[in-house]
Formats: sequence, structure tokens, C-alpha cells
Amino acid sequence: MYQRTVSVGSRSGLHARPASLFVQAAMRQPVAVTVGREGDAPVDARSMLSVLALAAQHGDLLVLSAVGDSAPDAVEELAGLLSQDLDGKD
Repeated sequence: MYQRTVSVGSRSGLHARPASLFVQAAMRQPVAVTVGREGDAPVDARSMLSVLALAAQHGDLLVLSAVGDSAPDAVEELAGLLSQDLDGKD
């Protein structure tokens, strides 16, 4: 299992628009990625409702995890996205 902890970069947290961009990127990955808070049960990063239910705010730490040969690349791509301020991105 490959894991990485990342801070939410979007000023308004991981809500509507940032969550949508994150979930879309997760759906493009060749492996399933989970996301959650340290110590809590992770959720499927491809599920919009699950990602929104995390209610992650700016600066919150989230753990991304995946298993498989492509896990490091998938996790790193999503971590890079999550750490950005996605509020103004297209």
C-alpha cells in the first residue's frame, strides 16, 4: 500500500468545485484510491458524496492510499491536485 498525507489547499476546503475536480481525477486513475482523515475510515476518492462528506477544510490533513503497481503515481497525482487551491481552476 502506498500512502501520502496532504494538506487541503483550496481556500474554501474540499467542497463542490474542488471536490468535483478531485473526484474526476480519481476516476481517471488506473487503481482505486481512498482518502480520509488519519484514524478514520477512508472513503473511495471516486465517490463525490463520500468526498464531500469528509467536510475537509483548508489546511486539513487527509491521507491518500492505493494498492498496486500504479499506486505511487496515482496517489502523487491526486496529492498534487489536493494541495492546490482549486477554487479558481477550470
